[in-house]
Amino acid sequence: MVSAVKCGLALAVMISLACSAYAIKCYQCESLTTPKCGLKFEEDDTLLIDCARIGPPRYLQNFFPLRNATGCMKKTLESVVGHPQIVRSCYFGDVSNIQTGCQSDPSLPFVKQLGCDVCTKDECNGSTSIAPIAGAVLLFFGVARMLA
Repeated sequence: MVSAVKCGLALAVMISLACSAYAIKCYQCESLTTPKCGLKFEEDDTLLIDCARIGPPRYLQNFFPLRNATGCMKKTLESVVGHPQIVRSCYFGDVSNIQTGCQSDPSLPFVKQLGCDVCTKDECNGSTSIAPIAGAVLLFFGVARMLA
Protein backbone atom coordinates (compact mmCIF):
# COMPACT_ATOMS: atom_id res chain seq x y z
CA MET A 1 0.00 0.00 0.00
CA VAL A 2 2.76 2.45 0.97
CA SER A 3 4.71 1.54 -2.17
CA ALA A 4 1.70 2.36 -4.35
CA VAL A 5 1.35 5.78 -2.66
CA LYS A 6 5.05 6.50 -3.24
CA CYS A 7 4.77 5.50 -6.90
CA GLY A 8 1.65 7.62 -7.34
CA LEU A 9 3.32 10.64 -5.73
CA ALA A 10 6.46 10.22 -7.84
CA LEU A 11 4.33 9.93 -10.97
CA ALA A 12 2.42 13.10 -10.08
CA VAL A 13 5.69 15.01 -9.56
CA MET A 14 7.06 13.79 -12.90
CA ILE A 15 3.87 14.72 -14.75
CA SER A 16 3.85 18.21 -13.25
CA LEU A 17 7.50 18.69 -14.22
CA ALA A 18 6.81 17.50 -17.77
CA CYS A 19 3.86 19.88 -18.13
CA SER A 20 5.85 22.85 -16.88
CA ALA A 21 8.85 22.01 -19.08
CA TYR A 22 7.20 23.69 -22.07
CA ALA A 23 6.38 26.92 -20.23
CA ILE A 24 9.13 29.49 -19.93
CA LYS A 25 9.08 32.37 -17.47
CA CYS A 26 10.52 35.71 -18.51
CA TYR A 27 10.71 39.20 -17.13
CA GLN A 28 8.26 41.53 -18.85
CA CYS A 29 8.83 45.26 -18.38
CA GLU A 30 10.21 48.38 -20.02
CA SER A 31 12.58 50.89 -18.54
CA LEU A 32 10.60 54.08 -19.27
CA THR A 33 7.86 53.19 -16.78
CA THR A 34 9.83 50.73 -14.60
CA PRO A 35 13.30 52.10 -13.74
CA LYS A 36 14.45 48.76 -12.23
CA CYS A 37 14.07 47.28 -15.75
CA GLY A 38 16.91 49.39 -17.16
CA LEU A 39 20.54 48.60 -17.92
CA LYS A 40 21.20 47.83 -14.24
CA PHE A 41 18.37 45.34 -13.86
CA GLU A 42 16.93 44.76 -10.38
CA GLU A 43 15.19 41.40 -10.02
CA ASP A 44 11.55 41.65 -8.99
CA ASP A 45 9.18 38.67 -9.00
CA THR A 46 6.27 40.96 -9.87
CA LEU A 47 7.88 41.46 -13.29
CA LEU A 48 7.92 37.70 -14.05
CA ILE A 49 5.36 36.31 -16.47
CA ASP A 50 4.52 32.79 -17.57
CA CYS A 51 4.94 33.02 -21.36
CA ALA A 52 2.47 30.18 -21.92
CA ARG A 53 -0.29 32.57 -20.83
CA ILE A 54 0.33 35.17 -23.53
CA GLY A 55 0.50 35.19 -27.31
CA PRO A 56 2.91 36.97 -29.63
CA PRO A 57 2.47 40.69 -30.30
CA ARG A 58 -0.20 41.45 -32.90
CA TYR A 59 2.36 42.44 -35.54
CA LEU A 60 4.01 38.98 -35.26
CA GLN A 61 0.87 36.83 -35.27
CA ASN A 62 1.03 36.19 -39.02
CA PHE A 63 4.50 34.68 -38.60
CA PHE A 64 3.73 32.50 -35.56
CA PRO A 65 0.31 30.82 -35.77
CA LEU A 66 1.15 28.40 -32.92
CA ARG A 67 1.62 31.28 -30.46
CA ASN A 68 4.14 29.48 -28.21
CA ALA A 69 7.00 31.44 -26.71
CA THR A 70 10.38 29.89 -27.39
CA GLY A 71 12.51 32.07 -25.12
CA CYS A 72 13.03 35.43 -23.50
CA MET A 73 14.37 38.61 -25.04
CA LYS A 74 15.82 41.95 -24.11
CA LYS A 75 15.52 44.71 -26.70
CA THR A 76 17.50 47.92 -26.55
CA LEU A 77 15.77 50.82 -28.28
CA GLU A 78 16.85 54.38 -28.98
CA SER A 79 14.82 56.60 -26.71
CA VAL A 80 13.67 60.16 -27.32
CA VAL A 81 15.04 61.20 -23.92
CA GLY A 82 18.61 60.35 -24.93
CA HIS A 83 19.01 57.19 -22.84
CA PRO A 84 18.51 53.73 -24.30
CA GLN A 85 15.16 52.16 -23.48
CA ILE A 86 15.23 48.51 -22.38
CA VAL A 87 12.26 46.24 -23.11
CA ARG A 88 12.19 42.73 -21.63
CA SER A 89 9.57 40.19 -22.69
CA CYS A 90 8.81 36.71 -24.03
CA TYR A 91 10.32 35.80 -27.39
CA PHE A 92 8.29 34.21 -30.17
CA GLY A 93 10.15 32.62 -33.05
CA ASP A 94 13.19 30.60 -34.00
CA VAL A 95 15.97 31.29 -31.48
CA SER A 96 18.64 30.38 -34.05
CA ASN A 97 17.32 33.02 -36.49
CA ILE A 98 16.20 36.05 -34.48
CA GLN A 99 15.57 38.29 -37.49
CA THR A 100 11.78 37.76 -37.49
CA GLY A 101 11.12 37.48 -33.75
CA CYS A 102 13.19 40.56 -32.92
CA GLN A 103 11.65 42.83 -35.54
CA SER A 104 10.34 46.20 -34.41
CA ASP A 105 6.68 47.07 -34.15
CA PRO A 106 5.74 48.66 -37.52
CA SER A 107 3.19 50.90 -35.76
CA LEU A 108 6.16 52.68 -34.10
CA PRO A 109 8.16 53.86 -37.15
CA PHE A 110 10.26 56.42 -35.24
CA VAL A 111 11.69 53.89 -32.78
CA LYS A 112 15.15 52.65 -33.71
CA GLN A 113 16.21 49.24 -32.41
CA LEU A 114 19.81 49.16 -31.18
CA GLY A 115 19.97 45.49 -30.18
CA CYS A 116 18.05 42.35 -29.35
CA ASP A 117 19.30 39.53 -27.12
CA VAL A 118 17.46 36.19 -27.01
CA CYS A 119 17.86 33.35 -24.51
CA THR A 120 16.01 30.10 -23.78
CA LYS A 121 16.07 29.58 -20.00
CA ASP A 122 13.67 30.75 -17.31
CA GLU A 123 14.33 34.34 -16.19
CA CYS A 124 17.34 34.63 -18.51
CA ASN A 125 16.43 38.14 -19.71
CA GLY A 126 17.24 39.51 -16.26
CA SER A 127 20.29 39.00 -14.10
CA THR A 128 21.54 35.51 -13.44
CA SER A 129 20.27 33.47 -10.53
CA ILE A 130 21.00 29.96 -9.23
CA ALA A 131 17.69 29.67 -7.37
CA PRO A 132 15.96 27.59 -10.11
CA ILE A 133 18.92 25.20 -10.26
CA ALA A 134 19.01 24.82 -6.48
CA GLY A 135 15.25 24.16 -6.41
CA ALA A 136 15.54 21.45 -9.06
CA VAL A 137 18.40 19.75 -7.18
CA LEU A 138 16.45 19.79 -3.90
CA LEU A 139 13.35 18.40 -5.63
CA PHE A 140 15.38 15.61 -7.22
CA PHE A 141 16.90 14.54 -3.89
CA GLY A 142 13.50 14.76 -2.16
CA VAL A 143 11.89 12.42 -4.72
CA ALA A 144 14.90 10.07 -4.60
CA ARG A 145 14.69 9.85 -0.79
CA MET A 146 10.94 9.08 -0.93
CA LEU A 147 11.51 6.28 -3.44
CA ALA A 148 14.38 4.76 -1.46
